[in-house]
Amino acid sequence: MKNSILVFLITIILFSCDSKTENTMTVSGTIAGLKKGTLYLQKAQDSTLVNIDSITIKGNGAFSFSYEIETPELFYLYLDKADNNDINDRITFFGEPGEIIINTAWNTFDSNLKITGSKSNQKYVEFQEMLSKFNTREFELARALLPVEDVITETEIDSIVNLRDKNLLRRYQYVLNFGLTNPESYVTPYVTLVEASDANPKYLDSIFNSLNKEVANSKYGKKLKVYLENLN
Repeated sequence: MKNSILVFLITIILFSCDSKTENTMTVSGTIAGLKKGTLYLQKAQDSTLVNIDSITIKGNGAFSFSYEIETPELFYLYLDKADNNDINDRITFFGEPGEIIINTAWNTFDSNLKITGSKSNQKYVEFQEMLSKFNTREFELARALLPVEDVITETEIDSIVNLRDKNLLRRYQYVLNFGLTNPESYVTPYVTLVEASDANPKYLDSIFNSLNKEVANSKYGKKLKVYLENLN
């Protein structure tokens, strides 16, 4: 009887190991300080976030998910701490096949974190960090137009509006240049669709045509292709 149980357990372990393929994405890590909560692995489907898997965490905050992925794409980790507060409870990352490690803390879940193991996510973070500088500048210039004690002159308004236009232009230039200089990145078609879909179609065509074969045939590469076809 004992031998039968042992064989059964070994079979389960071997099956679990064999079930992983070259397309398996494993996301694991630790949420420091979390004593109790539910963590969800999510992805976008038809403009809605859907739960792929979930795990109830008790004790040390460790977690692990495995998911078969065709091509790199955007995923989310949503932490339900049962505190009736949905702020700062979701991590966005670019997933891809392989081992991805995400370490963070329960009280700074989406801000004080470290993600390793995904080249696509490294490129995505690089893009987002630069984009945030343009967004911060836009916010500063927008605030400058708000009513204050001192009356703002028409000349000053024109100057601020001109600066906002230049900031927006530089933002577009950065996005388009990113697309043209990163044809091998799966991030490129995604950020092109999200951040520059209203740019001149000839630039979008240039970005798509520069993509390498694998990226062009990826989830977001195909979406960019369909988007361009619908523009014609």
